[in-house]
Amino acid sequence: MKKHKPFRPAFGLGNAHLQTLFPALFRKQPQPEIEIERFELSDGDFVECFWHRKPHQDSTKPIVVLFHGLEGSYLSPYIQGMMNTLGSEGFSSVLMHFRGCSGKINRLPRSYHSGDTGDAKMWIESLVKRYPKHPLFAIGYSLGGNMLLKLLGEWSDASPITAAVSVSAPMQLEVCADRMNSGFSRLYQNHLMKNLRNSLLEKYTHHPMHAFIGIDENRVKKLKNFWEFDDVYTAPIHGFTSASEYYQQSSAKQFLKDITTDTLIIQALDDPFMTPEILPDKKELSSHVKIELSPHGGHVGFVGGSFIRPKYWLENRITDYLKTAHAQFN
Repeated sequence: MKKHKPFRPAFGLGNAHLQTLFPALFRKQPQPEIEIERFELSDGDFVECFWHRKPHQDSTKPIVVLFHGLEGSYLSPYIQGMMNTLGSEGFSSVLMHFRGCSGKINRLPRSYHSGDTGDAKMWIESLVKRYPKHPLFAIGYSLGGNMLLKLLGEWSDASPITAAVSVSAPMQLEVCADRMNSGFSRLYQNHLMKNLRNSLLEKYTHHPMHAFIGIDENRVKKLKNFWEFDDVYTAPIHGFTSASEYYQQSSAKQFLKDITTDTLIIQALDDPFMTPEILPDKKELSSHVKIELSPHGGHVGFVGGSFIRPKYWLENRITDYLKTAHAQFN
């Protein structure tokens, strides 16, 4: 097995916030060519799935399913970077946007959340039927990482995924919501909350949202943090009694012991979206799950190389892991 090099931050980019912000602000890369597939869900809604190098059904090319983070999309630099790298290494890849994240509002009053595994399960099971000769892999980032880990635990022995990778997953949501509401991390929360409020306000133009969640648009505009937003919208619209119940039931940490898919979890100890408290003990892990912890890396950052010539360590590490898993599968 190829021994990988541990992450080392680029000189001058050791700070967690610089690691987190640098790719979003400064990364330049070619956009991967995509083919868009609208996937109809059983409840009448849809998600948009963006393919890069979509395979022929009669080939055996491996397919990697990607899941983005909160309010992420195909435009997220980490998604495009991963697609480009996977394509160069012979993988097909497809990003399943969560509901409403592809730039087109979804049809129903509901949206998506950190523990919402139903849509991903439906999408992956459709791939199994359509591409029976193709090994399937999966990568989840942040919220998408938490969702993926929960899904793998729910599936357990029934998982059709050959190997999976989770990056910067908020595996204990209550802890992360508290962390995001303190110190410098509030800046990230403010940015994400602006997007969440705008998405919810748009729903008021299509649905009687006041009747569904009991608050008007003026109240929505005043929501300041994840606790408030999840208490008045995410929890009730998705069948939870409160944000606390939503966080408890949707946190992936409790599902790790049930995972039977070979899974790599990559986390930075300086991630400003969470604290080390979210990390599982050995007794909470199945033997199929491996955690790689880095002192540095921020949130979905892991920028190495140099400031002038940055290298995005995650993409090489993940691709090496999947290539090794694919070789063992064959």
